[in-house]
Amino acid sequence: MIQQPSIRQQFRSFCFQNNITDIEKALEYFSVFGGMGWSVDGTKPLKKLIEEKVLKNYKYIHADITTITQSNHTRHAILSALSTGDRREHAAFKKAKVSRRDGENIINFLIENKLLTLENSMEKPLKDEEISDKLLFTQPFMRFWFAAISPYYKGIKAGDFTEMQEKWENTQHGFSNTTTTQLVYALLEKNFENDPLQKIGGYWDKQCEIDILATTESGKCIAGLCTFSKNKAGKKDLQKLQEDCEKAGLKVDTFVIYSKHKFSNELKKTRDVPLLLLSQKHLTKLLENLSKEDLLVHKNKRY
Repeated sequence: MIQQPSIRQQFRSFCFQNNITDIEKALEYFSVFGGMGWSVDGTKPLKKLIEEKVLKNYKYIHADITTITQSNHTRHAILSALSTGDRREHAAFKKAKVSRRDGENIINFLIENKLLTLENSMEKPLKDEEISDKLLFTQPFMRFWFAAISPYYKGIKAGDFTEMQEKWENTQHGFSNTTTTQLVYALLEKNFENDPLQKIGGYWDKQCEIDILATTESGKCIAGLCTFSKNKAGKKDLQKLQEDCEKAGLKVDTFVIYSKHKFSNELKKTRDVPLLLLSQKHLTKLLENLSKEDLLVHKNKRY
């Protein structure tokens, strides 16, 4: 089976192809157009690019995507639910009004056709409770399509982009957070090259959710959170992370906090806890030494 390119490989390819080096713009544009191999003019506003490359080519892109989904409305409903929700399988079934049995069959189909990939909680909950799996889109653009395009197909198909653009105006803030979290995983893999990560993902149960949970080759446990608040990450964020890890019964060797908007002085002065602080600028490490070798070959149509 051909392995899908990792999120890091897709990100490097996208940034090299389109010569985007500003990390904030790279994250924002990649979260919309990533994974398709399309050329994107980074000097243009995102709204204009969406109109030019997606909305005006709706019927052609729609035709390409429906060759995969077979124009099945229930599959589209589940994909839209996953693109805008908490990515939990059972929550998507409920939102799409699909039975668990039918939903699981659809998820299997979407995974087999490489639209989605399954994510399990990194550790089993301490209590005997059933926890829903989560799902990730294999390509950022597909998540964008089912979140921001597919639900408004009637107007877009008729050439009226008003509803879609108004909804996107309200939701685009924070849309890149899911993709950014995946890239933080890739950054941690790079940071721990001397003690390679054996696995990395998230943890969730009915009591708490931990954004980052990883184990290294030497057996060390890493736990962390990603915050995208406009406020700086502070000591309370660390305390909440520690409390969640305690609830989950985790013995943590290193705590990690990724913050889009930096850190409080109090948090930066923390010495009593093994703590790694990562900000948006640290993600530029993922773009070091870009070259033609990073360019992925895409067989889909270009728009």
